[in-house]
Amino acid sequence: MHRKLRKSVSSPLIGSGRSIAVFTSGGDSQGMNAAVRAIVRMGITCGAKVYLINEGYQGMVDGGENIVEASWDDVSGILQMGGTVIGSARCKDFRERQGRLKAAFNLVTLGITNICAIGGDGSLTGANLFREEWSSLLEELVADGKISGEQMAKYSHLNIVGLVGSIDNDFCGTDMTIGADSALHRIVECVDAITTTAVSHQRAFVLEVMGRHCGYLALVTGLACGADWIFIPEHPPADGWEEKMCAKLENARSWGNRLNVVIVSEGAIDSHGNPITSQHVKDVICKRLDLDTRITVLGHVQRGGSPSAFDRLLGTRMGAEAVLALLEATPDTPAYVVSLDGNQAVRVPLMECVEKTKEVGKALAEKDFNKAANLRGRSCMIYPKNTYLIELFLPIVFTLPKPYNIAIMNVGAPAAGMNAAVRSAVRTCLYNGYKAIVVHNGYEGLANDMIENYTWKCVANFVAAGGSILGTKRTLPSQCGFDKISEVIKKRNIHGIICIGGFEAYHGALEIKEASQNYPDLQIPMVVVPATLSNNVPGTDLSIGSDTGLNSVCETCDRIKMSASGTKRRTFVLETMGGYCGYLATMSGLAAGADAAYIFEEEFTIKDLQKNISHLRSKMQGKIQRGLILRNEKANENFSTDFVHRLYAEEGKNVFDCRVNVLGHMQQGGVPSPFDRNYATKSAAKAAFWILDKISNNVVGGIQMLFQPVEDLKEATDFKHRIPVQQWWMQIRPLLRIMAHYSDETA
Repeated sequence: MHRKLRKSVSSPLIGSGRSIAVFTSGGDSQGMNAAVRAIVRMGITCGAKVYLINEGYQGMVDGGENIVEASWDDVSGILQMGGTVIGSARCKDFRERQGRLKAAFNLVTLGITNICAIGGDGSLTGANLFREEWSSLLEELVADGKISGEQMAKYSHLNIVGLVGSIDNDFCGTDMTIGADSALHRIVECVDAITTTAVSHQRAFVLEVMGRHCGYLALVTGLACGADWIFIPEHPPADGWEEKMCAKLENARSWGNRLNVVIVSEGAIDSHGNPITSQHVKDVICKRLDLDTRITVLGHVQRGGSPSAFDRLLGTRMGAEAVLALLEATPDTPAYVVSLDGNQAVRVPLMECVEKTKEVGKALAEKDFNKAANLRGRSCMIYPKNTYLIELFLPIVFTLPKPYNIAIMNVGAPAAGMNAAVRSAVRTCLYNGYKAIVVHNGYEGLANDMIENYTWKCVANFVAAGGSILGTKRTLPSQCGFDKISEVIKKRNIHGIICIGGFEAYHGALEIKEASQNYPDLQIPMVVVPATLSNNVPGTDLSIGSDTGLNSVCETCDRIKMSASGTKRRTFVLETMGGYCGYLATMSGLAAGADAAYIFEEEFTIKDLQKNISHLRSKMQGKIQRGLILRNEKANENFSTDFVHRLYAEEGKNVFDCRVNVLGHMQQGGVPSPFDRNYATKSAAKAAFWILDKISNNVVGGIQMLFQPVEDLKEATDFKHRIPVQQWWMQIRPLLRIMAHYSDETA
């Protein structure tokens, strides 16, 4: 594998002589501070002046001390904080032209012609209106004698870039809004906690979640917690929903379930547009089923707490991209909103997104629910045709049984979300009439016939469980014996395999494909669902479990930074897992505000280590007297974690001291994050549908299917180091260096 060398790249300073202002408006959301921090630091790195506007549009209108120039240190220590440190307010004054006139005067006085607005669709619409009126506002200010003609000519154009901060994830044009993932963390934490008390008393709980007219939070919570029923605005229930819901709850009780959970979005309606309240749902359950039912309205708990790793990364990446968009803007470019498309930060015309968002509201008002669901975009996946969500909407009615057996197993190291994937795969198979048989202990268990038939009830409590209930091992098929595996497949009449696991799952599938030429019984459809915290499986951008691992590392880093702040002038060296893959070290370093992250994919020398030490020595002379260094466990054979620790301790003597922490297997443990639960559910269901389709279309003359995609990936794989040759996240490593205030932008 060709590894990149670190090289110094001087700052282009494209922002020299420019001024940027950032403000947050509307409802707060976790991750806004990460965006503010990134905008300030990226702007300063590019040579621009950056101003913080306190209290949103109100601060812009009032001016004075509400608009202050930001320094690098002003945004230190805010990455892990919820809410917004610069304040947010709803402003009536800005809705009037006189208010916008005052705001324009305040900005021109400071020479600000670039604005980054962080908020919802209302805030961004206001920013675009301000931009459109800018010329006429300046003309009016000149006529009133408040600014000169020279100032009007110099500041004739206003550039606007928006970042969407909203826990509702209700903005069209982006896959995720800043704060939505953190809100899911708060909701899922509450549901997991409520589950224990509900089980104790055999209660039913009705949980009301935020979201206004968007059902994203309710839907994903339902998937992530295994709710019995959900109510969302985009998919209102038909008449008679009371009977269907009660039948579903009663059915769940008949299996031995000691609790029922119903999720209600605050904007839920029926097919006639009438509100469905949590109180009404409770009354229905109490009256028809006579269950002890309680209501929990989560409220503003969902907006609070520390941002998740996902939102920290999202805010940081979007903030940096927003600065570049502002500095590259011309009078002819439209106002942009920085959006997330897959794993890429992209620029989308702001008003195009706002208009589409307004169309959703119109569609809901006109009861065109399919149009509303389609406008929401792929992240919400609110489509009635998604039959793997049927358990959330209808009593369980299975398709007629088919004479096919699908094997489901875990391979490799345990990863949070594996059990949610198993649950999804098992139930998708059962719902479609196929038998689901699970294999314990991976390929080794398959060779030793450690197989069990699973029913719908068997996976009832899988979704929130960490680790691997089925058991998992790293053993490859070649080590177990293809003859033994072939014999078991024939004996058990297995028609397809869903393999949920890490690099070993992928490698094993490749081995089985190559061995199938000599073993006809191995010529069956097989699909790999990547699940590993290392995120080192070729062919996928994200693996199940990597988000939980990131959050685990970030939480530890937050506590360690707090310890370092208390003792002053202390640097911590943390070792993360990941094998040879530096994903975990890089992304957690960016999300936790690390000073450096050493990884295998990017060679580093003793000179690089010395530069980092020199950077820390300089840093300790300022206000921020702490350091955080991450090192991937196999970053370098000679520069071990112990070596790095001792080098930092020696070279930093009399300036800072150094401590070391090896995080170890705690990164694999814990309950899966909402992202991993949701991703596992969707991925495994898609894998199951794919394999069922292959079976139904390849029955004549025996089942045959070429696992071509795996073979295509062979050339893109470094088997020695168990990583893909190309990795998408390497392109954002320079951000790590920029956010740490190095004199160059190498990562």
